[in-house]
Amino acid sequence: MTPEINLPDVHAEVEAAFARYEDALVNNKVEVLDELFWRNPATLRYGATENLYGYDAIQAFRAGRPSQGLARELVRTVITTYGRDFATANCEFRREGASRTGRQSQTWMRTPEGWRVVAAHVSLLA
Repeated sequence: MTPEINLPDVHAEVEAAFARYEDALVNNKVEVLDELFWRNPATLRYGATENLYGYDAIQAFRAGRPSQGLARELVRTVITTYGRDFATANCEFRREGASRTGRQSQTWMRTPEGWRVVAAHVSLLA
């Protein structure tokens, strides 16, 4: 059975979670970023320069990351929900002063604590 795509109430929930993540990212709200990643060894994040396996590695990366140069403009964002408990959020972005376009993909899952990122990938176009 194919899950229902983009149920309006679920889509709104994920949009809100994504907006909260984006605000935390550009304003270096590390505690919110930590909260929004699933606290599990199976969580992963492939960054522009690092591969992080497990929540603890992601949290350690965030704690040591410089807080400068985080501002960015979202060029395009596509959020798709699949049923009531699973979603993807993909965006293109440009950092202030940078010439390259970045891409970010996130897989979100509903947990008892709320929507959490279970996998993420960030890359830059050549």
